[in-house]
Amino acid sequence: LTYPKEMDKDDIREVQQLYVDAAKRARSAGFDIVYVYGSHSYLPQQFLTPYYNKRTDEYGGSFENRARFWRETIEQVKEAVGDDCAICVRMSTDMFMGEAGTQLERDCVPFVELCDDIVDVWDINVSGISEWGEDATPSRFYPSGRLLPWQKRIKEVAKKPVLGVGRFTSPDLMVEAINTGALDIIATCRPSISDPFLPKKIDEGRLDDIRECIGCNICISRWEIGGPPLICTQNATAGEEYRRGWHPEKFDRAENADNDVLVVGAGPAGMECSMILGKRQMRRVHLVEAQDDMGGIMRWIPQLPGLGEWGRVVNYRKIQIDKLKNVEFIPSTKLDAQGVQEYGAEIVVIATGGYWATDGLNGATHDTIAGADSSLPHCLTPEQIMVEGKQVPGERVLIVDNDGYFMGPSLAEKLAMEGKQVTLMTHLGHIGPYMHFTLEAPNMHRRLHKLKVEIATYQIPTQIEAGKVTSAHVYDEEHLTEWDVDGVVLVTQRRSNEALYRELKDRVGLDGLRGEGITGLYRIGDCEAPRLIADCVFSGHRLAREIDSPNPEVPKPFIRERRVIERERTGELAGAAI
Repeated sequence: LTYPKEMDKDDIREVQQLYVDAAKRARSAGFDIVYVYGSHSYLPQQFLTPYYNKRTDEYGGSFENRARFWRETIEQVKEAVGDDCAICVRMSTDMFMGEAGTQLERDCVPFVELCDDIVDVWDINVSGISEWGEDATPSRFYPSGRLLPWQKRIKEVAKKPVLGVGRFTSPDLMVEAINTGALDIIATCRPSISDPFLPKKIDEGRLDDIRECIGCNICISRWEIGGPPLICTQNATAGEEYRRGWHPEKFDRAENADNDVLVVGAGPAGMECSMILGKRQMRRVHLVEAQDDMGGIMRWIPQLPGLGEWGRVVNYRKIQIDKLKNVEFIPSTKLDAQGVQEYGAEIVVIATGGYWATDGLNGATHDTIAGADSSLPHCLTPEQIMVEGKQVPGERVLIVDNDGYFMGPSLAEKLAMEGKQVTLMTHLGHIGPYMHFTLEAPNMHRRLHKLKVEIATYQIPTQIEAGKVTSAHVYDEEHLTEWDVDGVVLVTQRRSNEALYRELKDRVGLDGLRGEGITGLYRIGDCEAPRLIADCVFSGHRLAREIDSPNPEVPKPFIRERRVIERERTGELAGAAI
């Protein structure tokens, strides 16, 4: 790790000039608003906050000194852009670090009073970089509009407009925030990723057409990973508008629209695929489901603690499918290979999902666990608990978690809330590592700690018996530990439910299917490979978007042409591909 250099006066002037230069570039590019950003532990917040600012000169110590760098920078930026750009300041009003961090009344209210004369818009949020999840408010822990108390307090002292985020998904809550004087402007970031046409749909009264953000923060996870482009569980077109040419609200009629499509399985992938096929005007789409309703895995995941809003994945698609006259949902119908062959559809899509391994198969050892067998009364899978309603025997429960995301911790929370003594065992160095990317990990750790859940890291089960589990340390396989337990929950690895697809492809064969009039057989979602819910939705969406391509099984290549965007004299944007 490195330790920062204390900025001397030359450094301060240099950095302030960088702000000025950036603002000028933004103005030249045609932006109407420039930010002097001071949240998430950015430099202005570091100067204002005692936790970072240990200086003893005119830039440290008293509030006036700690505020000096930020005020000077705002003044210089405002002078540089003049009246061409409005100046917006984003400020974190609480770092959740006690006296050391930024505080609402001690630091932020006085700062607004100090700088209100040179700021045009205030953008109010909370947190520093170490507790970004308190600002990003995953729905697991926080409701929409969670930041309103801080925003309302700033609104009381600011003479300039105040805008704020807070994962506003409900139009009613947005109106309430404005009417109660908490905010002047609603900022919808994640909700606009989920539905870029959110304001238009509200304006037109099309509230049931809004793809509401579920607050899973899968979008933020891609930022945190530093990897692939933005993704969204609700909106498969997010990040794909340019490179795939996908518009979230526009769908061309498929070139093979005069075909019937049979989609087997109404989970996230099957629902999305059927919906998009319907919007692409396929002649008839039959969505056939063995259960009595749509949803698949998303019928029971929202029943886990804090995940109720995830149910919007199902609700939105049910509403949209119901509106499509060419899409019919057929529940409580289980099809075998013969039933598919005799159905009469030219195109067949298998979306039969996946299931948690019943034998402890896991990615840590690429093997099963001795004694793991969900047919035994002391071994259970997540589906047996959540779908079949089976009770975990006894009081002492050990959850074997090789998944690394939300399922193990969520079941630990659920069972601990029911009064069980829970041990959460993982082969990793900490539980739910992917939850660090979705910014849920800190609060999940706090939650499990309060519920007295025991965390066992770097442990791999070697033997499961009635009343006992034996585990080995990841880095010392001869170091064994015995755990006295009454029940074991296997959250080890998911498998594809691919039996129907394999029978159709391998036993009947593509030639045999063509003889039955079936010109295309495809599989999507967990049936192809277990994956994130967002990836299941994407899988179904991609196939439906490309159902008329030469080979729908293979994704079409990205659009590689560069586009040059320039501002014409009229002020309108014009684009050309080169």
